[in-house]
Amino acid sequence: MTLRSPVAGLIAPVTVAEIELADPVTVTPISVANADHGARQALVLVRLHTQPVATIVVDAPGGMVDAESCAAAAWAAMGTAPDANPGPGIPPSQQPVTTKSQSTGPRSQPEATPTRAPTPSVTVVVATRERTGSLAACLDSLARLEYADYEVVVVDNDPITDDTANLIRHRAEPGVRYAREDRRGLAAAHNCGLQLAEGTIVAFTDDDVIVDRHWLTEVVRAFQADTDVACVTGLILPAELQTPAQILLEAHGNFTKGFEQRVFDLGAHRPADPLFPFNTGQLGSGANMSFDRDMLRKLGGFDPAIGAGTYARGGDDLAAFFAVIASGLRLVYQPSAIVWHHHRRDIDSLARQAYGYGVGLGAYLTSALANHPASVSRLLHSAPAGLAYTFRASSPRNAYLQDFWPGHLKWLERRGLVFGPVAYGISRWRTRGARRPNPATRAPSEWPARGTTSI
Repeated sequence: MTLRSPVAGLIAPVTVAEIELADPVTVTPISVANADHGARQALVLVRLHTQPVATIVVDAPGGMVDAESCAAAAWAAMGTAPDANPGPGIPPSQQPVTTKSQSTGPRSQPEATPTRAPTPSVTVVVATRERTGSLAACLDSLARLEYADYEVVVVDNDPITDDTANLIRHRAEPGVRYAREDRRGLAAAHNCGLQLAEGTIVAFTDDDVIVDRHWLTEVVRAFQADTDVACVTGLILPAELQTPAQILLEAHGNFTKGFEQRVFDLGAHRPADPLFPFNTGQLGSGANMSFDRDMLRKLGGFDPAIGAGTYARGGDDLAAFFAVIASGLRLVYQPSAIVWHHHRRDIDSLARQAYGYGVGLGAYLTSALANHPASVSRLLHSAPAGLAYTFRASSPRNAYLQDFWPGHLKWLERRGLVFGPVAYGISRWRTRGARRPNPATRAPSEWPARGTTSI
């Protein structure tokens, strides 16, 4: 079943905010739309005692969200009368309503008690390349995490300047390490961070992301949801919807996978979807993915022939999800593990991204077959449903996209998908001999020096 995005049909600019329905009811802006450009609506994440329960669209004249009317809309969207949902001792209809001023990052509750340091330890890996402005904002949000036992490894991928190294050096934050990976590609950068990780869980996010302060707490909770959990993904929401391109991408990507925890594997938790496990894009995205460190190392880490920065453009996250499922392990989608992503703002970038998505998808599928040959028969069995899902106009995906996704972007995606296997072959040749993470635990100083440095 295709999730219907509430974003489709919105007109930029749109305010992005969140509302906490517990005591007190609090609205926190994530990004405020420019009132001079006719801002009229807001996309609001609804939370109850920090847990996300829905996203709603409300009126926001001048870019501002009225807390009282937003709270009423939130309770209505959940199909429950406010008086039937008492907060901690106070019915919601009698709770005080406040609006917080805009902050540098999202906060779910204004006066939360810091979380006690749980185990296990976590390494957060942020791959970056010449984007110090967004990286600094990402690091600011990571510094606000309510989780005591974590470190951050910033991997500078094939840098042109020393700007990123200087940023990390000047910030001088404890628990933040810098590593340089000269081999181009997101997967290579992630493999570098994976091998350097000292935490038993490795959480990956992008440099254009703001993380929720409960992110790691919820990630760790998801690893405890079942046995043999090797990967956890989470909710990805837009940090801003200021331009038509950002609204198009959010509606197309359907980054919101719902608000219920789900467990995926090839056994008791196998979904009925005939495309599973090849449709790993439905399980999560690389901007919010975490792995059991040792399990991911045993699986060989990320395929260096795919991912942003390679000829294959993308798909490294999808291939890692597939490897987890194909190996008989479990993946958990945890909606309470939240990050906010800054989408690209202009249409030209969106067109390149649409083509890149197609190439990356085709490359990922080729990678899955190359690295898991036992899955060939399963793919052949799924091929008719997959082709219908991709190309048939009446398929759930295409029926959903036809109302707003421009035709030339559909064509670019399909063109990229067809070229994907060729792109993977070329990229695999170019990256032959690339290092894969060693399954054995090794100290950072033992990591081969070629291609990486640290400060």
